[in-house]
Amino acid sequence: MSRIGKLPIQIPANVKVDIAADGTVTVKGPKGTLSEQVKGGIQVREENGYLLLTRPSDAKNHKALHGLYRALVHNMVVGVTDGFSKTLEMVGTGYRAQAEGGKKLTINIGFSHPVVLEAPENITFETPAPTKIVVKGINKQQVGNLAADIRAIRKPEPYLGKGIKYENEHIRRKEGKAGK
Repeated sequence: MSRIGKLPIQIPANVKVDIAADGTVTVKGPKGTLSEQVKGGIQVREENGYLLLTRPSDAKNHKALHGLYRALVHNMVVGVTDGFSKTLEMVGTGYRAQAEGGKKLTINIGFSHPVVLEAPENITFETPAPTKIVVKGINKQQVGNLAADIRAIRKPEPYLGKGIKYENEHIRRKEGKAGK
């Protein structure tokens, strides 16, 4: 058995799960609704407040899909109850960000113009400090992709560490010309 795939997924009391005949799993919770189609012969069933995923055989592709879909369904349950967030920090003189209404983010990062980003559906921006950006949402993949896109605007450079980095990211520093 797959170590991840065999683990049951507990369904909280305020979450409703619908499993369609074609394998589409829809999860509704206090923060929103997510759905994912489970393919590859993986079966999803609900028993005593838990979701269980089973695979048809021990073939290599079935083993891979078993763990994958279990993780995706678990992330949907966590997303509609707690949500996901990524925190980014800006390092550099004059670098700052401002969230407007949670859906629009304006970043001044040393370019001749400010960078303006619009949040997709189910994603919000927060700026607890002028140099901190928090991306929040119910879909873990969307939150991670948007945070990576923001980081790609100006990646941290290895000499002074200036740029946009994740909150707990360690930037490997290089010595300058003087270091021998």
